[in-house]
Amino acid sequence: MLSKNPNPAHLAISECEERLTQQGREVTVITQNIDELHRRAGSKNILELHGNLFRTRCMSCGHEAANYKSPICPGRRGQGAPDPETHDAQIPVLQLPRCEQTGCHGLLRPAVVWFGETLDSDVLTRAEKVLDSCDLCLVVGTSSIVYPAAMFAPQVAARGVPVAEFNMEDTPATMRFKFHFHGPCGSTLPAALARHEMETH
Repeated sequence: MLSKNPNPAHLAISECEERLTQQGREVTVITQNIDELHRRAGSKNILELHGNLFRTRCMSCGHEAANYKSPICPGRRGQGAPDPETHDAQIPVLQLPRCEQTGCHGLLRPAVVWFGETLDSDVLTRAEKVLDSCDLCLVVGTSSIVYPAAMFAPQVAARGVPVAEFNMEDTPATMRFKFHFHGPCGSTLPAALARHEMETH
């Protein structure tokens, strides 16, 4: 993941955030992605619904910290990806990543939301607050089938707020939105968010 770079859609969102912030407006990126590409593109006001792959959480004390180590523990060094047939990473217990907080040494896990786990209630509350007061909502490159995020934009649209969807195909929510931009987000979103200077005569 560290070798991946933000695409033109990430960069367009960041540039739009910077431009509108200078105008006294607020842009919040609410993302289900865990790849930190919005942050690397320059976005600052980000709510990561599903956590962040570059953070770890101690399973004992709950401490979270940034972690860009690759691999995350010495036991994986030089082994490549685990064999999907065996589902066994075969890491010796003593080489598993451990918490570095004084006296803890609990096992570390990625600070992401796995299937079956609940979202962080603080992040979810902040996202709902932003959505309750927004005056424009962009839905970018999502299937609109993963809940609770899938209900966000339809709820905004139900209040009469314009919602624009950018996607390669229609989603279950497309008909609820005022706008749909069909095609790769890396092409459609930068064009839609570009600053259009008016000509003066």
